[in-house]
Amino acid sequence: MGNQHTTITTNAGELISVSGTRQVSGVYPHLTSYAHARANGTYRFGNECGIGGLAVWNEKLYMINYAAHEPKGSEHKLYIIDKHKNMQVFQGSIGGTPAARMIHKESNQLLIGPYVISHSGDVRVIPIKDMKGRLTAIARHLKDPENMVYYYDMEGMLYEVNVYTLNVKKLYQNPLPGWHGKGAYTSQGKLVLANNGEHLHENGKDWKVTLENSKKEEDNGILAEFDGENFKIVERRQFTDVTTKNGINAIPNDESPLWTMGWDKRSIQLKVLENETWKTYLLPKATYNNDPSHGWFTEWPRIREVGDGKMMMDMHGMFYDFPSTFSHTHTAGIKPIGSHLRYIPDFLSWNNMVVLATDETSIQGNPYAGQPQSNLWFGKREELGNWGPKSAYGAIWLNDEVIAEKPSLPFLIASFDNRILHLNNFEEVPVSITIQVDEDGTGTWTDLQKVTLEKEGYNYYIFKGDLKAEWVRLIAHKTSKLTATIHFTDRNLKNSNEGKELFKEIANIDETSKVSHTKLFSNKINYNLSVYAGTIGNDEFTTTQSYEFLKYDFKFVKGIKDSTSIVALKDKKVGEEVEFYTENSANDSDSKEKEIWTEDEASVILHAKDYRLRLPKGHANYSKRFSAKTSRVTRELESERELANISGTFYELPLYKVGKEPLYKMLRPVTTHNKQITEFNTWNGLLVLSGVKMNAKESEHIYKSDDGNVALWFGGIDDLWSLGKPVGEGGPWKNTQVQANQLSDMYLMTGYDEKTVVLESDVDTEFQLYIHINHYLTKPVLFKTFQLKAGEKITYKFPKGFSAHWTQLKSSKACNASAWFVYK
Repeated sequence: MGNQHTTITTNAGELISVSGTRQVSGVYPHLTSYAHARANGTYRFGNECGIGGLAVWNEKLYMINYAAHEPKGSEHKLYIIDKHKNMQVFQGSIGGTPAARMIHKESNQLLIGPYVISHSGDVRVIPIKDMKGRLTAIARHLKDPENMVYYYDMEGMLYEVNVYTLNVKKLYQNPLPGWHGKGAYTSQGKLVLANNGEHLHENGKDWKVTLENSKKEEDNGILAEFDGENFKIVERRQFTDVTTKNGINAIPNDESPLWTMGWDKRSIQLKVLENETWKTYLLPKATYNNDPSHGWFTEWPRIREVGDGKMMMDMHGMFYDFPSTFSHTHTAGIKPIGSHLRYIPDFLSWNNMVVLATDETSIQGNPYAGQPQSNLWFGKREELGNWGPKSAYGAIWLNDEVIAEKPSLPFLIASFDNRILHLNNFEEVPVSITIQVDEDGTGTWTDLQKVTLEKEGYNYYIFKGDLKAEWVRLIAHKTSKLTATIHFTDRNLKNSNEGKELFKEIANIDETSKVSHTKLFSNKINYNLSVYAGTIGNDEFTTTQSYEFLKYDFKFVKGIKDSTSIVALKDKKVGEEVEFYTENSANDSDSKEKEIWTEDEASVILHAKDYRLRLPKGHANYSKRFSAKTSRVTRELESERELANISGTFYELPLYKVGKEPLYKMLRPVTTHNKQITEFNTWNGLLVLSGVKMNAKESEHIYKSDDGNVALWFGGIDDLWSLGKPVGEGGPWKNTQVQANQLSDMYLMTGYDEKTVVLESDVDTEFQLYIHINHYLTKPVLFKTFQLKAGEKITYKFPKGFSAHWTQLKSSKACNASAWFVYK
């Protein structure tokens, strides 16, 4: 608190510079970027403003933010930040959708988006009329690298630009299949290009390659090579970043191993080009937010240096240490740091700190935000490991035809804690599978274990905790149709004591003193936060007073000026598949939220459009105090990423299309808080929570109104992990009349630690316990069978390190049944 202040300089109603000292959980609110830079904060247009590119130049930090789809420019800006966190807004900014950056060695210039910046800081701009496009990547030129560079854009256009004259020439309109261009880099005499999606209306008339086969289901995106004359397809999958250890400091005649990241439904792919040869390595996914085939929800995973020569990779919600020596013969050293909730388009090291760019608040189907906004996070690399768990999931084979004696691709296993391999045979004959490991990343493989699968059989293997290995691979000894999926879970999940101090002023569920409850809406007509204070009673929220929380002063003032806090923003469409909320949809959405979840004797019930799922119960008193009618259930907190607050637990909900129902079956629990959190929002780059005790003391995280009627908590979204690991109990059945041979509802198992189930029936019967081992498989596998006597209780403790996504049960006879899972 103390002498924190913010100072702004304006000219003709536009922000020129901003400075400030307030810092909350590594976020400086005065550095928030928006879709414009009007001093009064009035929003006009721009669905999104993620921070697409960061670069350090002349000891300053340069950043560009981006619109959702503006190849002809927008009001987005180039920002320049000095070591004291003073931020200048470049007045010649032309906006658009840029994320490209490269340092051109020969001319000693930083190229970032359409801006060309000299060693002394002078900024020149390549006009939009000369180079339309959503600029994704900049790469060294193959033929005239001293004077020219390549610019690559999302629609697939490839330009060359003279870095001295800024003359532009379009080389190709759309030379490659796929869409949503992401990465480009020159190494080993090749320009390697990547895109990560498919366009519905591609006709191929501009393609410079011929597809050998018609498009297959998994042919989304592309990785390709260009030698200066001809293009060559490497793989038809979704790929993003392309780089070497030199990163944006692109060097002449780079012969370093070239890396690129992509994915399919099975796993993350890390591909390495060296000596004219590509090799592929597989990694797990911490989250499934990135997966949709259109590629919109993925910008922009990176591999970058984070200080002292150390590198870091960010992909599918997980940070990894990444060795700068990674090559075909030296593959050791990729290690998980931890998972995160932030949407991170770029990151780097600056002034002995790691800086993360984010994409926090878009309004593409988000009826609760008046205008898009994003910010930076500053901290130490070690702090990233204190966010989410090192838990992730992936497959080597997924209902695939596997050739006998052909080794699979290597799958990362190093430095994960609990490691379980699920194997499923779809054939009518048995098959044996050998598990091999590469202990030191040199490509030397040794046999670890042989596992036999009966016909149409399932088996699992839990790796020993002390196993030291970098990679695992599999060999089937008979050509078969197989699944091999791997779950990694963190053995050191947090308990609630870790966040006790940070969240001490947010009321526990049993708190009896007065608590501040609110509804929160980011404003459209200014930079402030609309706050509706109220009370909860008779299963409804009643507004008592309203305030605006001021962006620069962090103070409450009475009254709300912004109508977008009560009606949704009517937005402009940017694509045929995107469906946006109508003007009245905020109210419609609130009414729908009332039935997102309910509760019965057995569990929390999550109601999707075409199915229902069951989730563990938290604190016994939670649903007595708060229901889906009194507290916010779902909200988009990061762009195209939703969180749900259900019965005292936060869940991450992946989306497939903006404005559509989340992929509930792919959710992951974040934390069981059992606190009176009735509202949550992202604003100014911060997470804002309601449910603060009225007698709370003000601090870095707690702000109260002068009249004492409202209080809010502010922090970072990845602070949520410190509320403690997910826990709970419940099941698909509790004193439930069950029909014979009918599968129960799916009950959640992902992300929970110690797991036990208690089974009971009123008649002699057989219970079959099924598990879902991969999100892309629709059918569960039979895990275990239990013989029950009438009235007998059977308690089964799952093996240490066991993990599955969902579980279901079936009884051989009609009965009154209970299946009670306890997750501690």
